Amino acid sequence: MGINLGMNQGYSNLFQSLSSSMGSSNFFSEYASIKNGSYSKLMKAYYGGVKNSGTSATSSKSNSNYVLDKILEEKKNPKVSKDVQEANDNLTAAIPNLKSSVSALQSDKTYTDTENGQSAEKKVVSAMKAFVSDYNNVVSSAKRSTLTRQTSYVANMMKSTSANADKLSEIGVSINANGTLQLNESKLKAADISKVQDLFSTDDIMSYGSKIMSRIQFAGTTSSTNTVNRTDTNTTDSTETNTSSVSAAASLKADGKALASEALYEMVKDKDGNETYDIDKIFATAKSFVSNYNSMFDAAKFSSNSGVIANLSRIREKTAQNSDALKQFGISVDEKGKMKIDEDTFKKSDMSKVQKFFKDYGSSIATSASLTDFYMTTQANSANGYTSAGAYNVQGSARYADTV
Repeated sequence: MGINLGMNQGYSNLFQSLSSSMGSSNFFSEYASIKNGSYSKLMKAYYGGVKNSGTSATSSKSNSNYVLDKILEEKKNPKVSKDVQEANDNLTAAIPNLKSSVSALQSDKTYTDTENGQSAEKKVVSAMKAFVSDYNNVVSSAKRSTLTRQTSYVANMMKSTSANADKLSEIGVSINANGTLQLNESKLKAADISKVQDLFSTDDIMSYGSKIMSRIQFAGTTSSTNTVNRTDTNTTDSTETNTSSVSAAASLKADGKALASEALYEMVKDKDGNETYDIDKIFATAKSFVSNYNSMFDAAKFSSNSGVIANLSRIREKTAQNSDALKQFGISVDEKGKMKIDEDTFKKSDMSKVQKFFKDYGSSIATSASLTDFYMTTQANSANGYTSAGAYNVQGSARYADTV
């Protein structure tokens, strides 16, 4: 079952509020003018040249400064309407509810009969009803919200839903033109509940349920940069987060390149004069790779930069695709996407196979880590968002015009 192109409107509406609620679609460009001083110079020149008859130059200058300060203050701290504030509050409240309903669909208990006679089928239907309701509340609230961090993750959540439209259709869930969901209870009851369980499986970090939970967990993280009446992201919290994430990304890039290089696998002579791999050195690099991999994802959960999110998604997908190969070398990935390395298993592995594997995988991870580092360092303070189709807007444009 495909998605009607009208769904683009749903994504567009979700973000049009980010500009319209701030008073102008050119808000970010105006704000840039304020920061670099050109706006101030223009306003001072204009008001400085206007003198009312019967008033002194001093009086006129004082009045112009007052008007300028008032305009600049309104530009920097736009007033939030009562409706927008309500939408922000609703979105903040709706996110934990959606997290709970996804958790219910991920739980094995939902798919087993209980002693009191409640069947697994009834429990699945009840859990799915809650999920659809909570999902729709999040999407509806996000459309009118100015909380850019939360709405960026909601957009990514909607993109994942769109990608799983066919699988959702099989269990009676369809996607409306505005991005909300609709449940056909009869079709759900007739479906094999194992399909529902597979769709929300925690064993697969790339399952629909795992992706939705990941986005909701990130969206539920709040910080001082997420207030509705501020556009400055140069706060202590965001700076510390950017620093830790950049450091981990840069280190992961270096580790990935090292594991993909020829130099790491150069033969050395052991105490008996035999040529062999420097296994301790290779393991130390792999251990550092795993550590920086986990650190980068831990720090990045506070980021709403679309370029960062896009490249982290690529890293996670690449890792999921190679999970079986990684296991052979003692590197496992848990349900949350965290890596763990077993020293004994790794050191007993065939280093020629390790080299061959990381020549491709390590290079790929290094490339995405490099891009993550780039977006964190050069575009962390850009306006973050997505296109109307839910795609990543790496240019950080504040305009969300519909594209078909």
